[in-house]
Amino acid sequence: MKELNLKLKTTANLPLSRQTVINLFLTNTVVKTEMLSVLKPHDLSIEQFNVLRILRGQKGNPLNLQDIQERMVNKMSNTTRLIDKLILKDFVKRTECKNNRRKIEIYITATGLNKLLELDTIVNETEEKVTSKLTIKELEELNRLLHKIQ
Repeated sequence: MKELNLKLKTTANLPLSRQTVINLFLTNTVVKTEMLSVLKPHDLSIEQFNVLRILRGQKGNPLNLQDIQERMVNKMSNTTRLIDKLILKDFVKRTECKNNRRKIEIYITATGLNKLLELDTIVNETEEKVTSKLTIKELEELNRLLHKIQ
């Protein structure tokens, strides 16, 4: 318990629940910093990268803005603005639905798919680096516990 307090840089005797929440925030910051360091040279935010991966998972089928928003890790993001930025980079295209003109459909482009192919190895290596201090069994347990919190 003291080691945890040292990592939190406090001498206060914090309740375990507070230590846990603070450590989750600190861990989030570490992971985001690592991911941004790989994505920034490609002029992508974590949220833009997330949208591209969501669209790639559609295997050529479109998604509307609401469906993309629901699948995003960070639901606070302004999805319309993210899509606009990805359109400017030619990573996605927006089309009007043929059956419902009020519905907008978003597709990933070949350029977007190629960018993800370029990033796949780099992102995988970064994810492995971030989790490298944990065994497979620890990773499975961590995922189980995080799902339980969610």
